[in-house]
Amino acid sequence: MSRPEVVPYGAWPSPVTAQSLVAGAAGISEVMADPVQPWLLWWAESRPDEGGRTAVMRCDLRDGEAHEVTPAGANVRTRVHEYGGGSWWPHDGSLYYVEFGDQRLRRLEAPGADPVLLTAEPSEPRAWRYADGRVTPDGRWCVCVRERHDTGTEPANELVAIAADGSRPVATLWAGSDFVMSPRVSPDGSLLAWIAWDHPNMPWDATRLHVHQLRDGRLGAEVLVLGAGGDRSLCEPGWDPGDGVARLLVCSDHEDWWGLYEAVLDGGDLVPVVTGAFDVATPPWVFGMQRWGASAAGIVAAAGMPSGDQIMVDGNHVAATDSSISSVTIARSAPEGEEVLAYAGAGYRHETEVVALTVGGRRGKRRAVRRARDLELEAGLLVEPEAITFPTGPDGAATAHALYYPPANPACSGPPGELPPLLVHAHGGPTAAARRQLQLGLTYWTSRGIAVVDVDYRGSTGYGRRYRQALDGAWGIVDVEDCVAAARFLADRGDVDPQRLMIRGGSAGGFTVLAALALHDVFAAGASRYGVADLEALAADTHKFESRYLDRLIGPYPEARDTYLARSPINHLDGFDAPMIVLQGDEDEIVPPSQSEMIVDALKAKGVPVAYLLFEGEQHGFRTAGNIVAALEAELGFFGRVLGFTPADDLPDLEIAGL
Repeated sequence: MSRPEVVPYGAWPSPVTAQSLVAGAAGISEVMADPVQPWLLWWAESRPDEGGRTAVMRCDLRDGEAHEVTPAGANVRTRVHEYGGGSWWPHDGSLYYVEFGDQRLRRLEAPGADPVLLTAEPSEPRAWRYADGRVTPDGRWCVCVRERHDTGTEPANELVAIAADGSRPVATLWAGSDFVMSPRVSPDGSLLAWIAWDHPNMPWDATRLHVHQLRDGRLGAEVLVLGAGGDRSLCEPGWDPGDGVARLLVCSDHEDWWGLYEAVLDGGDLVPVVTGAFDVATPPWVFGMQRWGASAAGIVAAAGMPSGDQIMVDGNHVAATDSSISSVTIARSAPEGEEVLAYAGAGYRHETEVVALTVGGRRGKRRAVRRARDLELEAGLLVEPEAITFPTGPDGAATAHALYYPPANPACSGPPGELPPLLVHAHGGPTAAARRQLQLGLTYWTSRGIAVVDVDYRGSTGYGRRYRQALDGAWGIVDVEDCVAAARFLADRGDVDPQRLMIRGGSAGGFTVLAALALHDVFAAGASRYGVADLEALAADTHKFESRYLDRLIGPYPEARDTYLARSPINHLDGFDAPMIVLQGDEDEIVPPSQSEMIVDALKAKGVPVAYLLFEGEQHGFRTAGNIVAALEAELGFFGRVLGFTPADDLPDLEIAGL
């Protein structure tokens, strides 16, 4: 093997191009087994190089063949809560799905058949939206979430019953809360369980578990309400068929971690099933999430550890699997065959794939039902990060966490005595976490000689409810402190150049970027993707799901208006001196373009170097291949120009005002 070439950090030539992020890529999610034909395994694939559309795939485990089920050009995506998820569900070989263009629900009886419309055209386009459904065991009814945008006020969220053959009008089952999710029908069809919550809570703050009798598409008597005290987040309900006596299971964080419990219908006690110092559930930003399944061998669940996800059976560790698991289901390899644990999982050396593990006598036998694409990259380019814990806060008494990725490229090394630049990544949410999996978007930087630290600032998930709530009332303070502390920790340790510290983030992470640049002088440059500049404007102009999110993160509005003004980066223009690039989608309903444009205009007026890219047709996050490529290349070119390194890439020209 030849010796690495000595090249300045940031200028390393890399085989990880921006185009490689999207060429043949597929975002795999929501793996489900057909409840009637459990040897049929289904999953969704989001495809950037097909315009960002989502297709639904199916594999018959009896012969191992997988193929797309949805019609050519179909885009399976719901806009309920704007973030979507749960836009399809299978039953007895048929697929029920929401088409993004009109938000109407369809049934597809078989691949190649014509879809049957099950819901009427609303008076206003896309005014009725559907998500997160299940079909009753008799196959007659879909029970799902509907969001109505024709109310004249904020949208209404409710549970509805839809005739599976489309023969009857949609019937409202329940509309007793601001939000609903996860309607789940018992194995015999006699009970319906679901999750509900009200403003100002988010689903990771306080929710309720409801159970009612269900008969012929109508709700009956109330059986159970759990969580009325508002002291826990209940999510991911589902039924364990058991030996003829079904159990209702649900995730709850009343003991700090999101563990899996049996909810006893007679009395409402929660009996531990899979619990410990780990999270089974993850924050329900989208519908359709479930990280556990019921098998004859026991309850199988993904347990989120600091190093990544592990599989547990009835609370007992089975094996380390992939570092990030997004969904879990139990299938069968044949009508009377072995039970199979199927999940969507990614590792630090491969992207997300659909994996099947036997859970019976040959437990641990692994095969990829849908393999991740072959990246054809040297192993030395793909590294497992170092999990770091560091002191933070004004007096250093608090603790935060992060994943540190050093520069890694077998073909290059930095000049003697030179330290690499550091890119601090602030994740979105803010109720979310650094992703414990291969992210080519981070490898793009590390393979060019730029270190990356992905910060799990206080408020992140994966460390229990108390750590998550440490951001309450302190957004824009402790998240910024932790990003600053992570950069200083690595600089003080001698890993990175303290004069070339950058910060980057999207959405809530974009707000953290703006606040860090406005209130601290640590970072030499920043990149904000659809970040929040004016908290008061956000409180007045965002979608229903997050319209009261800031009540906990900042304070109730307008009572806490002074705090909103004090925390808004737009009101601290004197502090902005570092160059910045801002990227935004022109159809963003969550953080409207006006948020980005007000900060860009202010920086231009002040003479601070700033670049602005507005992407046509994009919402909150970039989905099409060309825009993903353009955004990443623009960030690299921008950082190179303002920090004085010359990327080896042939990058498009970038207009930077004030430079």
